[in-house]
Amino acid sequence: MQGTLSVWLAKRGLVHRSLGFDYQGIETLQIKPEDWHSIAVILYVYGYNYLRSQCAYDVAPGGLLASVYHLTRIEYSVNQAEEVCIKVFTHRSNPRIPSVFWVWKSTDFQERESYDMLGITYDSHPRLKRILMPESWIGWPLRKDYIAPNFYEIQDAY
Repeated sequence: MQGTLSVWLAKRGLVHRSLGFDYQGIETLQIKPEDWHSIAVILYVYGYNYLRSQCAYDVAPGGLLASVYHLTRIEYSVNQAEEVCIKVFTHRSNPRIPSVFWVWKSTDFQERESYDMLGITYDSHPRLKRILMPESWIGWPLRKDYIAPNFYEIQDAY
C-alpha cells in the first residue's frame, strides 16, 4: 500500500520504493543513494522543511548499512503535521551517501555521528570527521562485524 507522498513522487517520475507504514502510521520510503540529494531538495521545497532526526544502523553482519531521515511537514498547524521516514541503504564495502547538510543544517552532528559509529561517508558534508571517538580510533564501533580491541584506556576521573 502506497501513502500520499509515495503517490505524489510516483506521479512526478521520482524513483523510490514504498516500505509501507510503521506502527504509528508514518509512511516509510526507500531512496537510492544516487537519487537522495535531488529528492531531498524536492521534499524540502514541497514543505518537509523540518528534519526531526537522522540516524543510521547496520542491517546485518556483512550486509547493508542504512541512513534514516525523519522529516516533518508543518503546513497549516503543528497539530496536523505530516511525517515521513526516508531510508537510504548503501553497501558496507564503500558506504557513501550524499549529505543533506545544505538542505537541512540540523543534520550536521547527526551525519557526523553516523560516520563516526558506522563509517558511512556523507559526500559534500563540510566537516565530516569523528565526533564521539578519538581521531586515532580504528574501525566503526556500531557495525555488527566490529571486533572490539583488547585494550581499554583507564582515565583519571579527577
